[in-house]
Amino acid sequence: MEFLQNNELYIVMIVILTIWFGLLGYLFKLDSKIKQLEEQLKK
Repeated sequence: MEFLQNNELYIVMIVILTIWFGLLGYLFKLDSKIKQLEEQLKK
């Protein structure tokens, strides 16, 4: 429990960064799927 109290800020930062990287990864994946659909519609 002492570790959590001493490093609260770092734990919060890690959680926030994990969420941001997850969102970015999802957006890039979504972007690539949309590009594929656009290419199929052009054909």
